[in-house]
Order: sequence, then structure tokens, then C-alpha cells
Amino acid sequence: MGAPLIIIGAGQAAAQAIASLRTEGYGGPIILLGDEPWLPYQRPPLSKAYLGGEMEEERLALRAPGFYTQHGVEVHVGVRVVRILPQQREVELTGGVRLSYGALLLATGTRARPLDVPGAKLAGVHSIRTIDDVKRFRAECHPGGRLVIIGGGYIGLEVAAKARRMGLEVCVLEGRERLLARVACPDVSAFVSGLHRAHGVSLRTAMSVVRLVGEERVRGVEVAGGEILEADIVLSAVGALPNMELAQAAGLELDNGVKVDAATRTSVADIYAVGDVASFPSARYGRRVRLESVQNAIDQAKAAAQAITGQEVVYDPVPWFWSDQYDVKIQIAGLLDGYESTRIEGDREAGRFSVHYYAAERLLAVCSINDPRSHMLARRALAG
Repeated sequence: MGAPLIIIGAGQAAAQAIASLRTEGYGGPIILLGDEPWLPYQRPPLSKAYLGGEMEEERLALRAPGFYTQHGVEVHVGVRVVRILPQQREVELTGGVRLSYGALLLATGTRARPLDVPGAKLAGVHSIRTIDDVKRFRAECHPGGRLVIIGGGYIGLEVAAKARRMGLEVCVLEGRERLLARVACPDVSAFVSGLHRAHGVSLRTAMSVVRLVGEERVRGVEVAGGEILEADIVLSAVGALPNMELAQAAGLELDNGVKVDAATRTSVADIYAVGDVASFPSARYGRRVRLESVQNAIDQAKAAAQAITGQEVVYDPVPWFWSDQYDVKIQIAGLLDGYESTRIEGDREAGRFSVHYYAAERLLAVCSINDPRSHMLARRALAG
């Protein structure tokens, strides 16, 4: 039997890759390496149902523990890969242990972008990317507590919604002129802003954070102009960075992530990359794309399994995403960057509508608010 396929990273893409590899007939040994102490689990509920206590920890697991045994996977969690050695076809773990590979799949995901202001290391300052992050954050969320969220994107707003239902006073600070400025048109931003204000969230846009105030524990957030917003707890939700340091040190090409071709192959033979960390060429959008979504993790892992088993594959999906805030479901199909005009369908006053984004006559994306039918139709239209 040859050297194993090693998967670095134990998230959604890794779990899907294992299932797809076996489905595609890959019979060789597989080793899964994860730096968290958990088997692969769902991340979207972290800022939604799990944070709010509506989902138990056990339900986060993507597969039952027996799945990995049944599929002949050697699992190592709570371990860290410190080096990839392509010439030797080995990976090195903390402590100097080396493992040989026949093929290597990078599914290392992303990490929270650090908040680059004085005071960011104070106690009471959090980010949310892992189960343990949520546990630490939730332990400090008490009814009546003052939470300041830095960042008005989807993660920050999902947490704001849950925090209000947990009884906290919530203020969201956004550096741009409106919420969701990078990922939504002004109409969607206005609807979401109204939704949060109706639930008692204080929204402060065009706000630049100067520093976090406190000695050992955070007690406030100073913004440009000198105003200090009192805070018992702070959440940094300023985006994510791809975990590509291992790939970079190993000499793999990078381009806003680990650069792969349409078959998920990196610039080094027998090394593949999938999920949030991978930047792939999209003929559909005429540029390289890196997607942070469940859809991409699953579908790209399937493509990698096909490529590893010698099949021809061209990965160029219609991306889709979703966000749950209060009782509102926001679903997005496609990528809206470069849009020139929009068309709104449905009833905005009733909170059930969709926004269609166009470049000239070409449909680029659709954002559906409490309108699952328009979302499914949009995915079909964009795929065609």
C-alpha cells in the first residue's frame, strides 16, 4: 500500500473530501490532521443557533465519530502541522514527528482578522471562529451587559441578533457609510439596518475605532473624535484571513489564498487545496475567486476527490450564501461585485423581497429576503 493521502484541516471541506474520496473509489489510506480538539463540525451555527443555546454541541458535528473509522481514516485532532516538505513528501508536526504522504490536501480554512488597535488584547475582547471562541464569549454574555461589536458584516450582525435575544445591550460599529457595504446594495443595507434598530440595536456607521480602553479588562471603545462607548464585552468581527502560511513556507504559489487551478491542484505536484483557503480561476466571473462558504467547501472538496482519483474536473460554481438574523433569512446567489443596476421584486414593506443585481443586461447575483423561492430560481438562472 502506498503512502497515505494527508488532509490538513478538519472542517467542512475535509469531512466532505473523505466521503467523496471513498465514493469516487479512492482505496488508499487517509490521515486527517486538525489543530482543534474536535472532529469536523459546522461553523455557520457558531454565530447563530449555537451561540444562542438553541443547538447542542453534539449537533455541530458533521459526521458521527464512527464515520471516520468506517471509512478507514486515521484521525489526529489537537495536533499542529509546522512544516510541509514537498521534496521529501512529508509533513512535520509539533515535536518533530514527520509523516509521509502520497498526496496532500490543504483544507486549512481561515482565522479571524486581528483587530489592529491598542487594547485589542484586553480581557473581554473576543472573536468568533471556533467552538471554544463561542464558549468563552458566551460565558461573558449576561443580560443587561453592554456589548460593542466592531464590524457591520454578516457575522457581526448575526451575533448582534442573538445577543439582543440574550438580553444584552448591543452597539454595532461599522467603518463604512452603511452596513454590509461590501456585500449588499443600499436597499438591502437599509432593510437590515431597520431590522436591527427595530430590535433595539444601536448602529454607528462611518465610525473609526481608535483604541479599546481599559487596564486589564476592556471597559470601552474610543472612536475617532474622542468619544468613548462604554463596553463590558467587545466582539471583533472585522473579517477573516486565509491560513496559508504553511503553503507559503513550502513554496506554493499564492494569490489571495493558496493558488489552485480549476481541478484544485496547487503549483506543487500532488498537493491540492480546497475551501476557504483556496483561490481558484472562475471563467464565470473572469477572475480568481476565493469563497468563504459552506457551498464552496462542499463542492470544491467533491472536485478535489475527482481530481485525486484521476478524473477530469473544472470547478466553477455559482456561489451561494445565507444569513439568519432574528426571524429573517437572507440568501444570496452569485457575486455582486461589479454590478451597475438593481431591480427589486416583492414586498419590501412586508419584508419579503429580492434584489437582482445586473451588469448591463447580465444577471450577476440575487439577494432574497425571506423569499426562498426566488433564491432557488436565481441559482438555476445563474447556473444556466
